[in-house]
Amino acid sequence: MAIFYFYVILYFHNLVIIAHITINKGYVMKNRYLKLALFASLVSFGCASSAFADTGNIAIGAKASTLGFGGEVTVGLTPSFNVRAGYNGYNYSGSTSQNQINYDYKLSLGSVPVMLDWYPFEHSGFRLSPGVIFNNNKLSATGTPTGGGSYTLGVNTYTSTQIGSLTGSVDFDKTVPYLGLGWGNAVGKNGGLSFVFDLGVMFQGTPKVALAASNPTIQNSPTFQTDINKEISDLKDKTDKFKYYPVLSIGLAYGF
Repeated sequence: MAIFYFYVILYFHNLVIIAHITINKGYVMKNRYLKLALFASLVSFGCASSAFADTGNIAIGAKASTLGFGGEVTVGLTPSFNVRAGYNGYNYSGSTSQNQINYDYKLSLGSVPVMLDWYPFEHSGFRLSPGVIFNNNKLSATGTPTGGGSYTLGVNTYTSTQIGSLTGSVDFDKTVPYLGLGWGNAVGKNGGLSFVFDLGVMFQGTPKVALAASNPTIQNSPTFQTDINKEISDLKDKTDKFKYYPVLSIGLAYGF
């Protein structure tokens, strides 16, 4: 059993490395290291499951949730406690309008959750699941005037030549707490295929909103800075509700 837990610790250690590289270092420059960490994680998972395949202490699953689509690994620690880790991701593009400015946006969801599941009632699938999420959710947008000719920012009007286009982003805290509950025990006594459900909240902090003109000349104008700050304030009013991000997920798991 000591060997099993050694591989489990190694597996989750490598997942943390993946989360750190993915969120803090970027995909392009660190792609090689990301692949190496992922390969090491898969090898350690394979060693753990092959060495103790008959213990019923490990399961893999696939999920769909408000964090995107992804997979996870569950490890049983005791009859009352499991630990889970996985990855979720999804990209979505759309458009919206704010103060007569049309924003084309891209929502990028990416997260690595690590959860501790506590089953307070014997022979029940109900669980409480506190945890931490390595969070790479973000939004990027490009704004152009709806009329095609001018921007109204604050109390002033600017031509598209003066501003060019508006580029903006919304970002969140990178390591955030999670609190939830759910149903299903992927490493329960029966093993095999099981249904899993989660409902909770990710506390990802106040959104960080940035907005700037593509024309660098106007950035030095105090009047423009006052007006762009008013636009940022309006955007913050619309995004502040996402500091508490609801998490709803359903999936299937298979216990070995």
